[in-house]
Amino acid sequence: MTVQRDSARPTTKTARHARITDLLTAQPVRSQVELATLLAADGVQVNQGTLSRDLVELGVVRVRGADGALVYAVPVEGGGRHVQSAVSQELLDARLAKLCTELLVTAESSGNIVILRTPPGAANFLALAIDHSVMPTILGTIAGDDTVMLVSRDPDGGAAVAERFLGLAQEPQGPAEQT
Repeated sequence: MTVQRDSARPTTKTARHARITDLLTAQPVRSQVELATLLAADGVQVNQGTLSRDLVELGVVRVRGADGALVYAVPVEGGGRHVQSAVSQELLDARLAKLCTELLVTAESSGNIVILRTPPGAANFLALAIDHSVMPTILGTIAGDDTVMLVSRDPDGGAAVAERFLGLAQEPQGPAEQT
């Protein structure tokens, strides 16, 4: 049975799976005991059997971390054969900047709402990258075919968030890159 103290999160299996994924991609986790402790700190009580089933259902594997120790990793979005674990914020920001350079057409705001426009079919991809970038100023994203709506935590923070995305989308200045 899952008990959660945070009223902003439901106590569903899906919510628990999302929290497990967030924890495994945010920091190296070496054991189920360590993961259960992290979940408990978030108010999610789970027994070992349920946690084992969750890891299987999520497709979690163990890989060698940077220090050589085995850590849990989750499959990347898109169902690829690669996994990710404890990705640094710098790497996530670089990936988001690259995607913004390639996909962002416009960024406009009103209050705490930001509307990002992309080419047709690219909004979900960009929204997923934003969600994975763990930007603390953003509550969440909603994506359509060519539009991403962001909600900023600050009631008047939309303009700053829109400016940040426009800044990320700027082509690097300087000598042309060689491929």
